[in-house]
Amino acid sequence: MGPGEAITAVAVVGMLFIGLPGMILHYLTKWKSQNGISSQDEALLDELHDLARRLDQRIESVERIVAAENPNWKDNRIADLSEQRRQLR
Repeated sequence: MGPGEAITAVAVVGMLFIGLPGMILHYLTKWKSQNGISSQDEALLDELHDLARRLDQRIESVERIVAAENPNWKDNRIADLSEQRRQLR
């Protein structure tokens, strides 16, 4: 074993037994120190909830309009989805 191989072996062993556990412990302590979500995350969740609610209302409005024009549209849509699922199997 040459001097270059010995240095490489020591470096690899050091990384495996010192560096990797140190990095894991660092991120574990960081993760445990966080108590819940930040105020920015909470604001983002509120905004996304409002957006989802508005989109749901819009979809319901579109469904009412389409149902008024074509009473059987939901039955046709469900049949189309069932056919698509059957073809995917």
